[in-house]
Amino acid sequence: SSEDLHASLYFINASLQEVVFASTTGALVPCPAEGVPRVTLRWYLATGEEIYDVPGIRHVHPNGTLQIFPFPPSSFNNLIHDNTYYCTAENPSGKIRSQDVHIKAVLREAYTVRVEDQKAMRGNAAVFKCIISSPVEAYVSWEKDTVSLVSGKWSYLGLSVIHDMDIAFSKTP
Repeated sequence: SSEDLHASLYFINASLQEVVFASTTGALVPCPAEGVPRVTLRWYLATGEEIYDVPGIRHVHPNGTLQIFPFPPSSFNNLIHDNTYYCTAENPSGKIRSQDVHIKAVLREAYTVRVEDQKAMRGNAAVFKCIISSPVEAYVSWEKDTVSLVSGKWSYLGLSVIHDMDIAFSKTP
């Protein structure tokens, strides 16, 4: 039919792979697909289970946007707040599946950051280790005078930075 000639199904943001959000803000994740005629959008866990609304916690809007509501740290649930999802779009021209999208909440709670005291002689390397609670350690970055320390004489190794001590003392009288 002539209607079939105009049917289409396509991704509008195929690069969406991860959504990290603060537990105090929640997240809105659009299904990255559209089509003509209008598509039916559904969200699934990576296991293939279609997700369902959980009032006040998770909701799929009619336009296909997945909403994860803000929540207190005591309500964290791995199945909802740290899981891999995908969406599908379907219309008469067929069905497409998005790539997996990891949705992860970062808990907004008080934490303390400290750097272990280290001693090193001039010309040697010093290793500085950041001590921080595990929920936020993946988001630690090292800076000196607001400049990221990931190249040049500085090396980033997990939570540690190795620094050429000649650089540290070169500007000291």
